[in-house]
Amino acid sequence: MRHVIRASALAAACCLSLTACSDSDGTSDPQPSSRTALSFGQSADTAGVGGRGTAQITPNAVVYVDTAGAETPEHGLFAVVRFEAGNRSKTTADKGGFRWRTPDGKTVKAGNSRAAGRIAPVGFSEGAPEVSPQTYQADSVAFDITAAEKGGTLVYVDGNGIAFRWNIPSTNTGSAASALMSALK
Repeated sequence: MRHVIRASALAAACCLSLTACSDSDGTSDPQPSSRTALSFGQSADTAGVGGRGTAQITPNAVVYVDTAGAETPEHGLFAVVRFEAGNRSKTTADKGGFRWRTPDGKTVKAGNSRAAGRIAPVGFSEGAPEVSPQTYQADSVAFDITAAEKGGTLVYVDGNGIAFRWNIPSTNTGSAASALMSALK
């Protein structure tokens, strides 16, 4: 059974953007919420910018690699998380806004290095920064971390300022992990 967290009563379906927490540098410190971390694979309904629309986010595979194609991490390791994004609104939704909180409390945004920003595993990144109306798609986010930063927390701050957090295992996990690993070679 899927567990769904409802962010709050949301406005009628409007343009949805998941870029609620974007900075120009590679670090951020989203405001913590009283909400407990979700389990890996659990879904969350998130609000778009300004609280308009909803999108369901479900992280469901993670792999740790020291190279991805021709890309080499600056910090020694890439953490690549596959997630499903469901746009339940009637307009196009923009994706983005993910963070990785390390076990020691440091937070970095997705694509925090030049190499991490270029990772787009075939079949695991739909290629566009948008999710079409009334659809679900697979996508991935990559973080450039150290080996000690494995097993962090995936954070997404939605348009209402609510931080959604998922505990991410420190080992390659998920039914698509093997395929994701192959797509990164």
